[in-house]
Amino acid sequence: MSEMDNKSFIEVKDLHKTFHDKNKSVEVLKGVDLEVNKGEIYGIVGFSGAGKSTLVRCINRLEEPDSGTVRIGDSIITALGKNELNKERRKIGMIFQQFNLFDSMTVAENIAYSLKLAGLKKNEIQVRVDEMLDLVGLTEKKDAYPGELSGGQKQRVGIARALANNPDVLLSDEATSALDPQTTLAVLDLLKEINKKLGLTIILITHELEVIKYTCHSMAVMEDGKLLEKGSVKEIFEDPKCETAKNFIGVYNKFRSDYWEEN
Repeated sequence: MSEMDNKSFIEVKDLHKTFHDKNKSVEVLKGVDLEVNKGEIYGIVGFSGAGKSTLVRCINRLEEPDSGTVRIGDSIITALGKNELNKERRKIGMIFQQFNLFDSMTVAENIAYSLKLAGLKKNEIQVRVDEMLDLVGLTEKKDAYPGELSGGQKQRVGIARALANNPDVLLSDEATSALDPQTTLAVLDLLKEINKKLGLTIILITHELEVIKYTCHSMAVMEDGKLLEKGSVKEIFEDPKCETAKNFIGVYNKFRSDYWEEN
């Protein structure tokens, strides 16, 4: 086995981030370490304000970490200059809670946007857009505008756009928290299908434990800028070690038992 075979695909080491305003400074990441294997769906769960979104935005440097390193494959993301970073970001797709679609563009134009930035030819863009529409089941919505779509359809467009450049990694920042339960399930099924079909590595940020249990292979529990516990989903659900994990899983189990007792 080569050294690369032993190496995690994504490695975050000692990541720190502090936000400053006129009156105060808030340390949001306090030395985060994380390893994600290739082809894995990795969930990070935590309460609001734990630092989850900042962590995922530091991985692709939408936020600049103050110190620490991020490696994806053989590329040290935190060491790249602006031009190199822009090229590397094409390999890192991202989907957001609020979809971030252009309202004045059609579904096809939204998906094509990043492909135009990457310099693909018109015919190549058309072929790729059609492939993405087929993948997310929205071929018939090609010429529709975001305002004509449901929340789930908008998120599918977001996923198609994030995958258009054939990324190695997909970052999902609370991508289902604005959706109803049925639509959430459909989007999570799509992510699982894409992971299986494309071998895509996915980091999924959420405050919803049922999303982690349904979708992820491994997980971490985050609180106050630190990852308190890491392991397989099965291990942590069956035997949580830290108080935050115990609280999350205790509430999750109580909700489920109360629901079944009442229904």
